[in-house]
Amino acid sequence: MSIVTLHDKSFTIYLSEETIQQKVRELADALNREYAGRRPLFIAILNGSFMFASDIFKHLTVESEICFIKLASYRGTKSTGQVITAIGLDQDLYDRDVVILEDIVDTGKTLHEFLPQLHHQQPRSFAIVTLLHKSEATKFPLSLAHVGFEIPDKFVVGYGLDYDGLGRNLKEIYQLAPDV
Repeated sequence: MSIVTLHDKSFTIYLSEETIQQKVRELADALNREYAGRRPLFIAILNGSFMFASDIFKHLTVESEICFIKLASYRGTKSTGQVITAIGLDQDLYDRDVVILEDIVDTGKTLHEFLPQLHHQQPRSFAIVTLLHKSEATKFPLSLAHVGFEIPDKFVVGYGLDYDGLGRNLKEIYQLAPDV
């Protein structure tokens, strides 16, 4: 399927399932090396990162834990500019190796507003791993430990990412098709 229509918009394939899965394996391999002999706590940002987090975990060999937190700043294809926390973090982070799993870092605002809450709990170490990064759109610089793909500032769906609730189930990642 090279074009999908969600609501009123059409999207063309951008990253294939095979390309995504290869990158996920590479990221998991790097995390296995970095956290060997440690027990990191992974924090997956919902809703978008659920597929990425699941696939990363399938390839982790290090002893680790995962929890989920819901942060949101999108409505439709645009960021609302406000970060909404829907599900809070209930894990103690003190002296833990913490790894944030994010589907996409766009402007950086969501994590920029959330990170002080994490640092306040004094983790031993802290890293952000994102599948996608729109460096052209980043307004709040973040230190990203691992980036799967640098992508242009175009709206994308699939592999957990949605357009007003639709498209998360797609195995590939699609970008907004140019208006014809």
